[in-house]
Amino acid sequence: MVIDSNILSEMRTNKGISLKKMSEKQPVLLVFLRRFGCTFCREALDDLSKIRPEIEKKGVKVVFVHMSDDMEAEDYFKKFKLPKSIYISDMEARYYQAFGLLKGNLRQLFGLSVMMRGFKLAMDKGYGIGFLGDGFQMPGIFLLQKGEIINSYIHDTAADKPDYFEIATCKL
Repeated sequence: MVIDSNILSEMRTNKGISLKKMSEKQPVLLVFLRRFGCTFCREALDDLSKIRPEIEKKGVKVVFVHMSDDMEAEDYFKKFKLPKSIYISDMEARYYQAFGLLKGNLRQLFGLSVMMRGFKLAMDKGYGIGFLGDGFQMPGIFLLQKGEIINSYIHDTAADKPDYFEIATCKL
């Protein structure tokens, strides 16, 4: 998949750096979060808090994309032990669309396996169930290098549990 370099230049992190410029300096694992109210998004943040140091030791910078305001994002990143995270706020989901991330259908969002896994996580891990954000937006992960996508993971369901380390390092 080729992404428009104008979009990458337009996408600016909370640090004011364009994604294009950042990806020219080092590989970037761009993690499009579903929504902060989502049980699976909370699981992703928890997983990434544990694996991010290993990913960054490999020279890959983790950047999150979310659909909330910066204050809300900071609260969630702190809660999940991801302080000083680099992120891009995309409240209109324009960048989600540019990367081909669509709205989910009933199976992807509310299928039996999704509901069972979500309930189990909510109860076992205490992630809870929330309604903050666009409940229909699907997440995705992209490894960018020199302004190009070199690896990606597009979720089939909201409940998918990708291997972030594998995605971040398999083509380096």
